Amino acid sequence: MTTAFSVCVYCGSRPGASPAFTESARETGRLIGERGWRLVYGGGRAGLMGTVADAVLEAGGTAVGVIPRSLVDKEMAHRRLTELHIVETMHERKQMMAERANVFVALPGGIGTFEELFEVWTWRQLGYHDKPVGLLNAAGYYDGLLAFIRHTEQQGFVQPAQAALVQVEARPAALLDRLEALARTATAPDDYQRI
Repeated sequence: MTTAFSVCVYCGSRPGASPAFTESARETGRLIGERGWRLVYGGGRAGLMGTVADAVLEAGGTAVGVIPRSLVDKEMAHRRLTELHIVETMHERKQMMAERANVFVALPGGIGTFEELFEVWTWRQLGYHDKPVGLLNAAGYYDGLLAFIRHTEQQGFVQPAQAALVQVEARPAALLDRLEALARTATAPDDYQRI
């Protein structure tokens, strides 16, 4: 593990319909900051992305953003971060975020969040890394997705062991505690160059 325990957070660039989503992002960020950990995320200041980053900074933590040049204006790049890396492609963004993380957490979000979650989950299943992957099911946001994952198991496309690679909790503290404990046993080297 790196000297600063790093949590890669995927989440929406919008706040979503429920105030519970914003509160979960704020609580996640606060806990990361209070624990002296480092946030690694997509670098935006809008929506849940901005909420989690601001909460980390307000709690005295460090926040590292990675954003493609084409999204600097669209996602409103956060200019008060500890570090802001502007890259050329989405692939560079995701690889840099993954390399700097000890664990991955998906908060509520849209298709970008889904894509990032499924990618690191797939990488884990294929053995490119063994960093823990977590899903924060704030206010039941991911209930439908979790039901669909169970359906994919029943239909023979996802093995129970594959589904079990994602840790699910409704509360940020419980999820972060679980992921930190699992990260202590991670042994496989990162091999993102093979992706």
